[in-house]
Amino acid sequence: MGVDESNLTIHIAKDNGITKKMKILCGVTLVALAAWTLTGVVDANEDSAVNSKSAEPTGPLALATFGGGCFWCTEALLETLDGVHSVVSGYAGGHKENPTYKEVCAETTGHAEVVQVSYDASVITFNELLSYFWQAHDPTTLNRQGNDVGTQYRSVILYHDEEQKLAAESSKSQAAGSFDDPIVTEIVKFEKFYPAEAYHQDFFRKNPNQGYCYFVIRPKLKKFGKNK
Repeated sequence: MGVDESNLTIHIAKDNGITKKMKILCGVTLVALAAWTLTGVVDANEDSAVNSKSAEPTGPLALATFGGGCFWCTEALLETLDGVHSVVSGYAGGHKENPTYKEVCAETTGHAEVVQVSYDASVITFNELLSYFWQAHDPTTLNRQGNDVGTQYRSVILYHDEEQKLAAESSKSQAAGSFDDPIVTEIVKFEKFYPAEAYHQDFFRKNPNQGYCYFVIRPKLKKFGKNK
């Protein structure tokens, strides 16, 4: 899902007659590329609201931060869970303040694509989120998820306190038995989270027929739903 300046440029017509340009996202399969123009990509100036459940939380909200490859995928999957109040796509684990998507994709900032999950701890626990996290991606591939390759796609859990750290380490050990290859997921202390650009937020919901969404995320959602 990274930006490759050498790739083709898609011209997306807007309602106001102005044509915007957007680079085709690298790591998308050829089939997905052929279907890219099924629908437009939202403009960065449009509504920047993030994925959010409409129901009011019944308990205190807690935060969890995960990196599982393309944040479009992780966002779309985790927002389906009861007890999840909001999911924000962004960047964490790097050394540059306020990184841009282009910089992150160029692997010059050290950041991973992550989602920050705000959840009702009285409805869904951190351990339950961890269980879904392992299901939502392949934690055995280093710096890669499918055709998305790069350090920004690394599998990572950024713990917010010592309790989350211990839970993550225990969950990782338990999950190891479900995979043929060793889990390479990093467990690191959360430092700072930078929300991604507006057009990344709620991407699947706004663009369900866009090529990457249709051919990559949609099948994952179908599979994920069976495991919930």
